[in-house]
Amino acid sequence: MNHNHFRIALAGNANVGKSVIFNQLTGLHQHIGNWPGKTVEKAEGTLHFKGYTIDFIDLPGIYSLSTFSMEELVSREYIATEKPDLVINVVDASILERNLFFTLQLLELETPLLISLNQIDMAKKKGITIDIRKAEEILGVPVVPTVAISGKGVYQMLETAIEVIEKKQKTDPLKPRYGREIEERIEDLIILLNKIQLKYPTRWVAIKLLEEDSEVEKEVLALSPEIVATAKRMRRELEQLHGHSCPTVITSERYNVANMISEEIQTITKPLKTPLSEKLHTVTTHKMFGYPIMLASVLAVFVGIFSFGDFTSALLGDTFFALKPIFDSVLGTGIVGELVWGGIIEGIIGGVTVALPYILPFYFILYIFEDSGYLSRIAFLMDNLMHKMGLHGKAFIPVMLSFGCNVPGCLGCRIMETTRERLLTAFVVTLVPCAATSVIILGLVGAYVSIGWALALYIINLIIIFVLGRIAFKALPGEPTELIMEMSAYRMPHIKTVAKQTWFRLREFIVMAFPLIIVGSLVIKLAEVANLLDPIANIMSPVTVTWLGLPAVTGIALIFGVLRKELTLIMLATLFGTANFAQVMTPVQMIVFTLVVMLYIPCVATIGALVKEFGGKKALLITVLEILLALLVGGIAYRLLTIM
Repeated sequence: MNHNHFRIALAGNANVGKSVIFNQLTGLHQHIGNWPGKTVEKAEGTLHFKGYTIDFIDLPGIYSLSTFSMEELVSREYIATEKPDLVINVVDASILERNLFFTLQLLELETPLLISLNQIDMAKKKGITIDIRKAEEILGVPVVPTVAISGKGVYQMLETAIEVIEKKQKTDPLKPRYGREIEERIEDLIILLNKIQLKYPTRWVAIKLLEEDSEVEKEVLALSPEIVATAKRMRRELEQLHGHSCPTVITSERYNVANMISEEIQTITKPLKTPLSEKLHTVTTHKMFGYPIMLASVLAVFVGIFSFGDFTSALLGDTFFALKPIFDSVLGTGIVGELVWGGIIEGIIGGVTVALPYILPFYFILYIFEDSGYLSRIAFLMDNLMHKMGLHGKAFIPVMLSFGCNVPGCLGCRIMETTRERLLTAFVVTLVPCAATSVIILGLVGAYVSIGWALALYIINLIIIFVLGRIAFKALPGEPTELIMEMSAYRMPHIKTVAKQTWFRLREFIVMAFPLIIVGSLVIKLAEVANLLDPIANIMSPVTVTWLGLPAVTGIALIFGVLRKELTLIMLATLFGTANFAQVMTPVQMIVFTLVVMLYIPCVATIGALVKEFGGKKALLITVLEILLALLVGGIAYRLLTIM
């Protein structure tokens, strides 16, 4: 690499201000993508500083360098194999011991390190004073106090980073040492490991073998099965000595070292008055008061997002469709004009009017909640309830948002830690009846059968979600994860960072989902222009008429529902030639049709979001499973209701 061109990775726990520092440093010179072959997000940016070009990589917020999640695996692989010139470990000064646990693992990985002691202002408010010089002396690496949200200390951090890379500032990183029994076995393993070629530091590999790290064990096994067998024997010996599993023993030892360091470098005095953030924390996590506050907050968000979404969607729709006469005067109303308008333009209008008005406020509010610290409180409160479905508390956020629109619900699944949790949550949220589905439930069953039956459909839907959530939880390979989420102190959200994160998410969705929406619209419009809808409806009749007991034309309505769920109702009125559905459908048919629409397939925008988050195969699997589920439930409902 060029002597004036460096790569620096930002690493740290979640919610320590790492993303704020990343945005402070790279501004608009950044892009968000995925790690090669992974669904984990990769944020990169470039900074020009004092004649140097610095590429920054914002690693995922994690708590360890184990293999419990894809994020942890991605982070350690990058540090170990890509070997950045420096890793800046962003540490929350107000919860030092918890953060030092991760710092010790970075030191074990023997990577060039600088510590950004962030949120030093929050630490002072808690009565915490940290001796920077002593911290540098013990850890053997530079420690720079920062307040990322205001940019304080960031310039000094950059200068120090360059000095460390240029070797103008000497470092002597701490080599964490553990109990005698562990150290003896680490030393014995190092002697054996020195005989083989490894991509990781030898001591780190020895520790990971004792921690029963599956990835490291696999790599060493391919080179020397004897070393893995020796490590297993050593683990059994340590387990007999301590009475606990070996990974637990090493975790405990690491925490012990982190505790000793934090006790030596920080002084805690009781603040003169309880900070407002602590009072807020007590109230918002209270067993009695926390739930009403959360319910009010969630309802306010729900109403806010969907009031804004409905108003903006209608406004944009009216504006776009007002341009149709101008469009017709240019391209005419023939087949070409109909294809371009109905297939392409209406696809774009659908994406702009259906998805964007909901996604924009969703992301903005989600990042406000996350940046302020309230998201972790909601997750904490909802953890017990969500556990019943095989998920943990954070899954409540995308599930709740899906009642308005499944698209932000799907995209919100990325707040879950593992691919398994994300996929399980996505499967659940696509079964949640969105606002468009509610139009059909209330406009068809509520209006023509009874409001009691409309409410019954919601209850049936929730039961199906719960049962299928449990089945998927048992069926999906992998271990369930517990809720591990740092409850950092409340703070004012950094609006600039929130706005940037919202914009990146929005841009990402537009690039990925819009082509799918347009292609889907074009395919359906082509079928309509080519007069293929009636033949397709006839082909579908064994399912729609024989199995579901519905009129044959409902097949066409269901096809249009792939674009937008509420189009099923609009198309039914068009196909029947009347909006009085009581004249053309029985109450049983209305209930069955609504049940099928609730479950049968996500709309094109949601499928686009699924493809973006999980890839085409998983999106197709979810779609096919939900079609089969809808047909099964619809057919059973038709027979039961007919008997009743």
